[in-house]
Amino acid sequence: MRGMERNGGGREPYVDFLRAWAILLVVVGHWVITGLVRLPDGEISAPELLATVPWTQWLTLGFQIMPLFFLAGGYAAGGSWERARAGGGTASGWVGQRAVRLLLPVAVYSGLVLLAVGVCAAVGVDPGTLAMVGWAMAMQIWFLPVYLLLSALTPVLCALHRRWGLYVPLGMGVVASGVGWLVVRGEGGGVIDVVGAVNYLLVWGVVYQLGFCWRDGLLGGRRRGLPLALAVGGGVGFAVLVGPGPWPVSLILVTGQDVSNTNPPSVAMLAWAVAQVGLCLLVASRVRRVLERVRVARAVRGLGGVSMTLYLWHMLPVLVVAAAFYLTDLAPEPRYGSAGWWALRMPWLLVLGAVLAGVVRGLRPLERRLAGLEGRLRPGVGLRWAAAWRVWAGIGVSVWVLTYFAGHGFAYGGRFPVAASVGLVVGTGLVLFPGRTRAGVPAVESGGVLEEAA
Repeated sequence: MRGMERNGGGREPYVDFLRAWAILLVVVGHWVITGLVRLPDGEISAPELLATVPWTQWLTLGFQIMPLFFLAGGYAAGGSWERARAGGGTASGWVGQRAVRLLLPVAVYSGLVLLAVGVCAAVGVDPGTLAMVGWAMAMQIWFLPVYLLLSALTPVLCALHRRWGLYVPLGMGVVASGVGWLVVRGEGGGVIDVVGAVNYLLVWGVVYQLGFCWRDGLLGGRRRGLPLALAVGGGVGFAVLVGPGPWPVSLILVTGQDVSNTNPPSVAMLAWAVAQVGLCLLVASRVRRVLERVRVARAVRGLGGVSMTLYLWHMLPVLVVAAAFYLTDLAPEPRYGSAGWWALRMPWLLVLGAVLAGVVRGLRPLERRLAGLEGRLRPGVGLRWAAAWRVWAGIGVSVWVLTYFAGHGFAYGGRFPVAASVGLVVGTGLVLFPGRTRAGVPAVESGGVLEEAA
């Protein structure tokens, strides 16, 4: 995790910590809600915990940590773009460099998963099993097209921030609330779904924009009561919206629920995100004191260095454990959701953690090659307009592809996704294709997108 800076310079260790904490909770949260069951015919199923054991929906209040990603992302991107802009960089060049750092590792991950899907489909793996595995390996992808779009819009969002400051996230929040009420009162489908999709940018954009405000001191200083107001106001608003209001408590999509907080992001999700931002600011000084300890700081930096790998690959250990312990009938299987089942969650997490550590270690050579490749292929920050169309076209295609994978998985219907796979190659290739640049313009800071901004 590199590139996070305070006003004018210096790293912000607390923001590094927020990213590290978010990574841990995303990984652990996905592992906790993933439970495997071996059926009498030998097949493995993964019942949906939040739907099967409804009280577990309350756990999502602690594990829905995506606001921290977007808060840190806005903090980092705002500073990075302002420095590039001051040095004469163009919006297209800066956006292109950010897109390369995101799309290159994602394309490699997706390509390897798609290769495995193709091989499995060719040898006759059961389509239902293949679809389930393809979905498991794509469940974290939803974050990427949203973040890619916000990164592309950063020059515009920063311009709005320079002029109107806190009024920008306030206005976005008002519009998002209106869209949310329209969605919940509508019957879905057609225009309602299209309008609702705007909230992916508006709700998460509010938190992203608050990252700009935080970096520029608009959430502290003379406004010392603002973090408390955000925490209390967001928390109370969430309680009202999920109590007497129409939204469910779960902050993760639950099959069978007519109203969702994530598809698209709802007013309740917005309230929870605002509360989370306020809470992070309130505890900042105490956490910073802990981060002064050498061992803690070293652990945070170490986790940051592998954040992209952890985020992309953390569901692979579930497949490894399924094959090693469930297909072989070695895993004990108390009744799903019972006390015995919960007692086995800790060993489950420890085994998955050990496997993931091996995966991360095994991927280190690939990470080094990707880092070198990124440095050679990314466009210059002074990219000229004559070549900039490649960046914007590549981002457009990539957003469509990643959105498809997020919604359908890597093997929808048990089949190899030919069109999406071609789109992945085309979109990534357009962004990676070097364009003409102006000499003497500094490059964007090194480091992966999740390391620096998410």
